[in-house]
Amino acid sequence: MLDSSKQCNDFSHEVDVSTNAPMYKLLDSDLLRRLMERTGTGASMSIRGLSAASGVPRSTIHNLLTGAQQSIPSDTAHALARAIGVDLLILFAPVGRSVPIEAVPTPPAVSA
Repeated sequence: MLDSSKQCNDFSHEVDVSTNAPMYKLLDSDLLRRLMERTGTGASMSIRGLSAASGVPRSTIHNLLTGAQQSIPSDTAHALARAIGVDLLILFAPVGRSVPIEAVPTPPAVSA
């Protein structure tokens, strides 16, 4: 018999258990930082500006940039990508039961 608390913990990185929303993993924090320096409109955007434009808390953006947080709910990922002006899949990869968060590859660093 499966321990239900263990089962819940096994999927905590794949689905936001509070909303049952799919999760997305940030592919490259340096890419996020570079795109913030030059958004789709050509303007730069600070953490505070991105937070205001996307409705995502500054702490979440900071945690993504520092690597303290790797995955976020779908609606948050969409809001960040939209505010920066890029396609969602440029910054994030979906994670789920068939794609554990550890299995999503981190792309090699690209020099500017």
